[in-house]
Amino acid sequence: TASVITASPTGISSGGATLQGSFSGETGTISETGFYYGTSSGNLGTKVTATGTSSPFSKAITGLTAGTTYYYKAYLVEGGQEVLAASYQSFTTAALAPGYLGCYEVPDVTGILSGTRSTGTVSDRDDIWYRYYTSNNKRQIATHTFTHPTSDKKTRNYTVLYDESKYAPLWTAHAMHTSMWPDKNVGRNENWTDDPAIGLTQQSGLDNAGSLGYSKGHLVASNYRQSSAGQNKQTFYHSNQAPQWQNSFNSGVWSTLEEAVVSHAPSGSDTLYVVTGVLYQGTITTQKSGSLNVPIPSHFYKCLMKCTFNGSHQCTAAQGIAYIYTNEAHSGVTYYNTSFVTTIDAIEEMAGFDFFPNVPPALQSAAEAAATPLWTY
Repeated sequence: TASVITASPTGISSGGATLQGSFSGETGTISETGFYYGTSSGNLGTKVTATGTSSPFSKAITGLTAGTTYYYKAYLVEGGQEVLAASYQSFTTAALAPGYLGCYEVPDVTGILSGTRSTGTVSDRDDIWYRYYTSNNKRQIATHTFTHPTSDKKTRNYTVLYDESKYAPLWTAHAMHTSMWPDKNVGRNENWTDDPAIGLTQQSGLDNAGSLGYSKGHLVASNYRQSSAGQNKQTFYHSNQAPQWQNSFNSGVWSTLEEAVVSHAPSGSDTLYVVTGVLYQGTITTQKSGSLNVPIPSHFYKCLMKCTFNGSHQCTAAQGIAYIYTNEAHSGVTYYNTSFVTTIDAIEEMAGFDFFPNVPPALQSAAEAAATPLWTY
């Protein structure tokens, strides 16, 4: 009979972790591996199956509660009989991020360094910003805020994770609601400039994008932020753009998706949370821009999480879907072509980030595993 070992977890965040196990000495066929876990060492009531039947094995779990201790044991099935590890491991999920970083749309940010927050103001963009350093010295996180047009209160605009080595954001996160982020049709207040909340050397990226067939592709679209001129101007920070193929992509399916998101911005008790990002997969090409060799993203993606709230501001329901596109022309297809539609879980696995960790765990897991449209195509 095999000997099963519960190994130390990896990838611990506020909403998830990767459980690890191994085995040796098997004499029969191993048909299954996995884990039992729970919030008490004496009640490991949740069972998850790992992928594969070789050693070592692991399983990423999400939908956990922030700031909570979990316990788990590895198991396997050998010759039809379950074998459970003798000992368990434990871990504690990270606490929710402070301030705006704890909002529903913001991905897991447990990599921020404590005590590093700084803030500043850009008056002509109506921006009070907040900067956070991370454990990767090439990456910083920033949140931008604007003055709400009716309440006169400072309201979050969007949050961005910028990567200096890519000259681009890896993701942006923002929310949409017709009252909190109203569409006042202020137009494109286009004036690209460096993001003052990003204290890294290089932001400008592919300055000659147009001559190479690319555009400075917004992650937080200009038409997403139409409440005021200042709010819109903030979408023209260099930290909010990446080289995106123009013809039949930026000007095609991507633009159509952006318009669909805007036209379906909810009202009432619903809020739409949006994470937009880029991937660098496979053999990455570069384009010359001055002295820079700028990496070109292989993919652009958009993850949508629609949450419903009750009168006590508690989230009572959640729906999720994601869209992903290779960074090239996509002619003669709709933005919701089946080859573009996927789950948030699938994007998380490719991107290496935990999205929407602040959504209640009981709702988050099912929403991230679904690919059901949030509106009628």
